[in-house]
Amino acid sequence: MESATTGRIDALELKKQIDAAVAAIKEINPATPEVGIVLGTGLGMLADSIESSVEIPYESIPHFPTSTVVGHAGSLILGTLAGRSVVALSGRFHCYEGYSLAEVTFPIRVAQALGIHTLIVSNAAGGLNPQFAAGDLMLITDHINMMGDNPLIGPNDDALGPRFPDMSEPYSKGLLTLAETISLELGIKLQRGVYLACTGPCLETRAEYRFMRTIGADAVGMSTVPEVIVAVHAGLRTLGFSAITDECFPDALKAADIDKIIAVANAAEPKLTRIVVECIARLPKR
Repeated sequence: MESATTGRIDALELKKQIDAAVAAIKEINPATPEVGIVLGTGLGMLADSIESSVEIPYESIPHFPTSTVVGHAGSLILGTLAGRSVVALSGRFHCYEGYSLAEVTFPIRVAQALGIHTLIVSNAAGGLNPQFAAGDLMLITDHINMMGDNPLIGPNDDALGPRFPDMSEPYSKGLLTLAETISLELGIKLQRGVYLACTGPCLETRAEYRFMRTIGADAVGMSTVPEVIVAVHAGLRTLGFSAITDECFPDALKAADIDKIIAVANAAEPKLTRIVVECIARLPKR
């Protein structure tokens, strides 16, 4: 039940919704995935690499929102990738679509309840670091939440995670080292940086980009941070990547071209797919 004053789902109702979604998924495929993957804007190629896959449309899963963004397919995929059992979320949700952060992060809760121990997230982002160029890949080392909200606000269910989760290492140091090692072996340039999340849907002003860079952000987007907060709350190891789709440098800022941004993200797919597949193959087991 949602609170009449906040619109937030109470802890008991959230657990019931998670259980209902898991039950519906297991009726179709009883597999227990090890790894969850969130596929962001223009980064859906990885879905084609999943073997023995079963695809479940989001609308078939109780309490799942429906993706409304171009380039987000809107289905949950269960299968095998690099010899590991995975669940991929092909299409994510954003608060600018009108969803609460509890709804945005609900699929992460469901993936954790299905059995995953590791979450890999990807997104398209604007580059703030002047050493970045459109088409680069960035390994997310940390993040800044400028969404003005948090998915953990409200009553806490201790069965889902602690009331005050520590965020000193939201992105696993071990997985960061693994991804960098793999990128060197593959000869793929991989930047490192801090990802900053805003709500969107408008892009930022010159002054906002200048402020973001001043406070330490290397890239900016409209997703990922709520999902990672919930992943940390749920005790998952997390690894994140951004495809840098445009250059958001205040003194040389050009009008955004969304079609071009998606095209750049698509062009980065093969590199990101190779890194992620190899990371999954080498993930330490739990």
